[in-house]
Amino acid sequence: MAIVFHERYLDHVQYEGHPESPERLAVPIKRMLEFDVWRDVTRPEAATEEDLQLAHTPRHIAWIKNSPEGFLDPDTYIHKETFEIALLAAGGTIEAARIAYDHHEPALALVRPPGHHAGRDFCGGFCYFNNIAIAARKMGLERTVIVDIDVHHGNGTEDIFIEDDKVLFISTHQRGIYPGTGAAENVGKGKGEGFNINIPLRGGIGDATYMVVFDRIVEPVLRQFDPQMILVSIGVDAHYADPLASLALSSRAYLELCSRLINVAPEKRIAFVLEGGYALEATAEVLSALAGHFSGVEIPMQQIYSKDVEGSGKEELETIIEIQKKYWDL
Repeated sequence: MAIVFHERYLDHVQYEGHPESPERLAVPIKRMLEFDVWRDVTRPEAATEEDLQLAHTPRHIAWIKNSPEGFLDPDTYIHKETFEIALLAAGGTIEAARIAYDHHEPALALVRPPGHHAGRDFCGGFCYFNNIAIAARKMGLERTVIVDIDVHHGNGTEDIFIEDDKVLFISTHQRGIYPGTGAAENVGKGKGEGFNINIPLRGGIGDATYMVVFDRIVEPVLRQFDPQMILVSIGVDAHYADPLASLALSSRAYLELCSRLINVAPEKRIAFVLEGGYALEATAEVLSALAGHFSGVEIPMQQIYSKDVEGSGKEELETIIEIQKKYWDL
């Protein structure tokens, strides 16, 4: 597995004590070094402002570029160096997508700041520019899938592609938490109708229900859409150890979900892009296990307890399936 990383990602600090901290990368990297899977690492170039315009308005770009130091929202702070590092995060995501597509090799973009809460003309939730959306548009393919498995709905990604039939957006997320979007009934607009799939889940749902989600919705849709590549917003904050939400995936289930996405990716053209994940050891465990999966190294995982073994949320999925049956054979 190719890894994309730039040391400047560690320089991004919201403010002291903020959960979106440099340790979110430093701890996973330490674990990867410990198990000798910190290999094939690429140092990316920064995205250009023209790249940003693929997903954002000139007004939004100018706002982030010229904003004085301070709060953009109650959780998102900006410093003078934020714009430069955010360009590197977008550039790292573009590079990971290129590697995956050109070399038929899964790639992992260990980027900060994250991006999936940044829309065409807004930001927030620790995000400034939408890394994965910029990369999807930069690749310019006819059929791209973005699968978002962060605990929070990727409202920015949805906003950017809500009327786009070339990018299929699938989001699994906990309902009723930030940002408050992601209703199952929101299926897209105009020519993008049917290409926006929201799968909101109640707190406490974990391993077994997620497997049903992939069996009944995600994998059938992917096969029918027949994408040219898959991009994954991987947030490890749906893990049961995460302090900011209450979904209940185990580390083992995360690796299984990632493996299933890799298996349906066309010719291994798949890139994983880091979004959330605030339990440091859980995040390190999942990301290092994912890197080890393609290095022939089995990395031990400790946080593997499954709190959802019966598929406690599977009955709730029937409503989502009925909505999506208008567009997909489920």
